[in-house]
Amino acid sequence: MTTAPQSSPSLPQRVLGVLSAAEHAIKPNYTGVVIGAIFFAWSVSPSLLPRTWIFQGLVSGISAVIGYGVGCVLEWAFRKWAWPRIPARTRARVRLAQPGDRIRQIVKLVIVLGAALGAAAILARSARWQRDLQVLMGMEPTETSSYLRAELLAAATVALVIGLFRLVRWLIRTIVRVLNINWHIPRAIALPAGFVVVVVLSVMLFQGVLAKAFFSVANSAFSVRNSNTSPAAVQPVQPERSGSPGSLAPWDTLGSEGRWFVSFVPTAERIAQVTGAPARDPIRVYAGLESAENPEAIAELVVKELDRTRAWERKVLVMVTTTGTGWVDSTTAESIEYMYGGDSAIAATQYSYLPSVLSFLSDKSKAAEAGRLLVHAVHERWAQLPPDARPKLLVYGESLGSQGSEAAFTGLDDIRTLVDGVLWVGPPNSNRLWNQFTTRRDPGTPEILPIYADGLIVRFAADAPDLNRPPTAWIDPRIAYLQHASDPIVWWSSDLLFEQPDWLREPRGSDVSKSIRWWPVVTFWQVSADLAHAQKVPSGHGHRYGTLVLDGWVSVVQPENWNPDLEARVRQALNEDSDWEIEHK
Repeated sequence: MTTAPQSSPSLPQRVLGVLSAAEHAIKPNYTGVVIGAIFFAWSVSPSLLPRTWIFQGLVSGISAVIGYGVGCVLEWAFRKWAWPRIPARTRARVRLAQPGDRIRQIVKLVIVLGAALGAAAILARSARWQRDLQVLMGMEPTETSSYLRAELLAAATVALVIGLFRLVRWLIRTIVRVLNINWHIPRAIALPAGFVVVVVLSVMLFQGVLAKAFFSVANSAFSVRNSNTSPAAVQPVQPERSGSPGSLAPWDTLGSEGRWFVSFVPTAERIAQVTGAPARDPIRVYAGLESAENPEAIAELVVKELDRTRAWERKVLVMVTTTGTGWVDSTTAESIEYMYGGDSAIAATQYSYLPSVLSFLSDKSKAAEAGRLLVHAVHERWAQLPPDARPKLLVYGESLGSQGSEAAFTGLDDIRTLVDGVLWVGPPNSNRLWNQFTTRRDPGTPEILPIYADGLIVRFAADAPDLNRPPTAWIDPRIAYLQHASDPIVWWSSDLLFEQPDWLREPRGSDVSKSIRWWPVVTFWQVSADLAHAQKVPSGHGHRYGTLVLDGWVSVVQPENWNPDLEARVRQALNEDSDWEIEHK
């Protein structure tokens, strides 16, 4: 008797078979897949800055994982509490009405394919949003085809995170089984005990061992970088600079950024050439982490260096709280030096080896301590001088540096008592004083460009004309904040997780996409990713303030005989010096 030949399965049958095998291996939660796809769609909506496909993939992957988790919790909650409350007769009818296995497999296939194809479609739309944002910032537009790679990276991110979660779940179940079977502990006690054990171990591992190890390794790595010196940075011979042969702060102790700060300085000849008037060699004082044994000693060393260089005889003295590795923006320093014909002194200190992002996480208190010590040590010595023989005492801080120098003051009255002017650039959202001024802004003024107390003392600006708003009196000492609507450092906050900020309720800034929307959790991750690109945009956007700092200084402490022609020449010189620095540093 012959056996009838078996027909090969059709293509739909093979697809369903592959799906069934994959489902058995992966065991996805389809409610989680649907919610995760929604979170993915939210995550590709516009953010503050243009995003590369790599960052988009990471942000979208994390957002999709969060959505997947939300879906899993919702389904679990429904089965745990809502389903048992439905009458038994209704539940029976629902079970009878359930489709067969084949229909369920088709529905699952539609969900998976719909999520994948929908992700590709929304990414194509996102690429257009990215191009619109890039045009606003004068950048090269992104191609849609390259942006679609973000979907693959997002899928890999989802798989990795879910895999880690399942590893933790397996670990909990293993502990529970050991407690329940080997130690005969009741399951009702073993289950929460296993969960607590894993949570405690995870917290200890990540906040203790891993965090300490990470920052220890990072500190060691960046301390090595701190020893590096750019070939263009040459030890100064001018006595007006720290690191010179007669300096109390040896060249080798200034750190990489400190050595650049005291070597890349416009000479008296260069300043005279730009301004068309006689000039002096500017004073730059700097103390690195290795220049003294502790923060107090570093602040004292700065005061001694100011004494040695006779900085108290200059017209202006600027105290700078640096960012992270000890960086001082060259354009900011040179603006003051060109404005005052070199009759200036600038003092700064280093408080960390780490870049600003890592310093924000681990050294934020050090920035505050450094700012407080520097301002009060310099002010104490400055106050000993006759009132008519003192330089104008100014404060500057950018990014985390602004947070550090803000910490030197208890409030507005304290600023007015201690100094003659303040310029703070790109302040983090967590800055205490900035937050107070912004929260208490005049009614009807936007968060991205607030007016505080009718602009009498404090003003906010995204470009030069903003410094003249409102057109009312601005009394001395003046305080100016420079902040772009597209600067994620200014607008990043943990509040973004579950609360829509005013700057996303109000009209958008000129360089912010009109399509940007707030989504719970997702917007937080989007702006967090923007932090890494804050300075990778053209000047005038993001955290790139360029020569706007010149306008800030002119508004806060304008020198005599300042005029539009001189301002144009100084601005051109600043741009030339910036180009040279980018090429040689």
